[in-house]
Amino acid sequence: MISSAQGQTADSPDLAKEIDRRAAQIESKAISWRRDLHEYPELSNREFRTAKIVADHLRSLGLEVRTGIAHTGVVGLLRGRQPGPVVALRADMDVLPVTEEVDLPFASKVRTIYNGREVGVMHACGHDLHTAILMAVAEVLAGLRSELPGSVKFLFQPAEEGAPPGEEGGASLMIREGALEDPRPEAIFGLHVIPFPVGEIS
Repeated sequence: MISSAQGQTADSPDLAKEIDRRAAQIESKAISWRRDLHEYPELSNREFRTAKIVADHLRSLGLEVRTGIAHTGVVGLLRGRQPGPVVALRADMDVLPVTEEVDLPFASKVRTIYNGREVGVMHACGHDLHTAILMAVAEVLAGLRSELPGSVKFLFQPAEEGAPPGEEGGASLMIREGALEDPRPEAIFGLHVIPFPVGEIS
């Protein structure tokens, strides 16, 4: 819950309007991020460009940033100016060895070697959206830092689709490498672009 010294909470109409206003302001930027990430996809444990884009953005917002967790994972920490709990928000960054056949200006034309053969790769599961959305959420919340109780950890996970053969990766390796420590979140929330009705958690 977001609150201010004036007693405003996340249920406050004024704060809700301010969040909506900031989200609307950043919408075109989020769309641009998503299209860029979609055009330049990277397989599991190879999300080097994506991780740099994420880390650079989080640093520009004044967050504490750790990189190289589970190879290419990024963790950002936003410390609010009010006392409160630690909550984490999570997105995945990797793609699948699938050739894109959709005719879009930002369609993936990337090809790489996977399991010893050349394949096309693309964001077939929406991780480009997840990453862009979480980057946008970080910007909105960073702008509300003075009203934010507690801290928010932003977890950008590599290798959600599974590490390449012979490698470790993904959420379990991020956890082993301390992504959930210093500080430890009391809850973690993620999203998927499957269109659940507004207000539902699954």
